[in-house]
Amino acid sequence: MTNTALQLYTLRKELEEDFEGTLHQVSRMGYRGIELAGNTGGMSAEALHVFLKQIHLETASMHVSLEELETNSSYHIDFAHALGCRHIVCPYLEPEKRRSIQQYKELAASLNRIGETCRKEGITFSYHNHDFELVALEGELPLSVIMENTDPKLVMIELDTYWVQKAGEDPLVWMDRCKNRMQLVHLKDMTRDEEGFFAELGTGRMDIEAILKQAKQQEVAWQIVEQDESRGEPIESVKESLQYLHQLSI
Repeated sequence: MTNTALQLYTLRKELEEDFEGTLHQVSRMGYRGIELAGNTGGMSAEALHVFLKQIHLETASMHVSLEELETNSSYHIDFAHALGCRHIVCPYLEPEKRRSIQQYKELAASLNRIGETCRKEGITFSYHNHDFELVALEGELPLSVIMENTDPKLVMIELDTYWVQKAGEDPLVWMDRCKNRMQLVHLKDMTRDEEGFFAELGTGRMDIEAILKQAKQQEVAWQIVEQDESRGEPIESVKESLQYLHQLSI
């Protein structure tokens, strides 16, 4: 099975209250790695690396804002190296930067520059989608524009399968479109009601098994569990999602 990590944004409140204790729980659940979302518990990269090693967790990847990547990439690359982390991801595009296709083309140029800097340092750089990149703008899909205007050797895609389906697109089709430029995939489920809210894996309408099978076929390095919001306790949600994954023989 592809390595399974947890996107720590899911447990952001718990980490604020008890950073180390929460990560101990994540490790005991059976997660192999984590994807950082900014909070490092006030630790240096070196101290965090030692702590994670002690509790048997790897840093699968790091989410770093576009602004930080554009202005301070060397710091984050050094931080990744100190953690033994091979992946840096641009996680989100602010609304004022996605009002036109021209802005997306400008974004692509910036992503290429960041990706080239990362590649020179042995780091794989990816862009993480939401639903808005898959809603037509000026007759084009922004995610297609990003992919067509970035070098696949410099800019990978961390496909969030929930947001693909939320936008009315097929996650499996987009996984195939991202073939050879996707080392990270986000897993989350969607409730079966009209709202289509975030759900624990295996409880909703997403075809998680098919997504996992395709991820394995495409030799994705990390499958990353994320649940942006939970109707129950987030720590129980991520535990339930991992238990579901462990039940599958994929």
